[in-house]
Amino acid sequence: MPPPSEAPLKEILKLPTFAALRWLQLGWQDFRAQTGISLFYGVAFWAMAMVMGMVFRNKPEYTMTLVSGCLLVGPFLALGLYEVSRRRETGQAPSFISSLTCWKTRLRSMGLLVGVLVVLELLWGRVSLVVIALFFNSGMPSSVGVMQALTNPENLEFVLAYLVVGGIFAGLTFAISVVSIPMILDRDTDAISAAITSIAVVLQNTGAMLLWGAVIVLLIGMSLLLPLNAGLLLAGPLLGHASWHAYRGSVHWLQA
Repeated sequence: MPPPSEAPLKEILKLPTFAALRWLQLGWQDFRAQTGISLFYGVAFWAMAMVMGMVFRNKPEYTMTLVSGCLLVGPFLALGLYEVSRRRETGQAPSFISSLTCWKTRLRSMGLLVGVLVVLELLWGRVSLVVIALFFNSGMPSSVGVMQALTNPENLEFVLAYLVVGGIFAGLTFAISVVSIPMILDRDTDAISAAITSIAVVLQNTGAMLLWGAVIVLLIGMSLLLPLNAGLLLAGPLLGHASWHAYRGSVHWLQA
């Protein structure tokens, strides 16, 4: 008989369908309580979006490479927001320095998880290039060409194939990361256990998590529609704080 596991016991909670609204409310409270720290991370997310937009317009072939870099940096930025929310929840005073350095004791687990996400993103980019190549045998189109193809009713098959590929990889990325990163911060869990728990949360609360994913896409999409992507200054940190509460609302630890 194998020895009993020493890992802390946890259970995945049943979520109400509209749990995302509660998470946003709690995230907004965190944002208002620590506006200065939150806006710092909002500026960081905004700068990343501006750089990606500039690269897409001028050198679209490098966009996926840049996205890979953002996947390396983004989770560490999000950790700072989770740390602020975690400290507020436990009655500790949040600080800018603690939000910047909280990843140091979680580097190994975070590094492995981020590596998995980067591999997924690279596969996503490769498969997307194959789809584009199948429909554009004259060579890789420019960013304008891709956007025209996506909006041209004659390219319905291409649009459907592109959306299916994107949806599959986006769903995998979401399922793996939706609660795993705040879980690593909270419990210093190994990356594999955190990813498995995150996937289990999505599978057991599919409706609520699909709505949460839709809220994330909607808020980011609306933010990018504003001049200079200015909405990310608010939406980025708001979603970061709310993601902490999504984790806390989804996973209950049976051991302190």
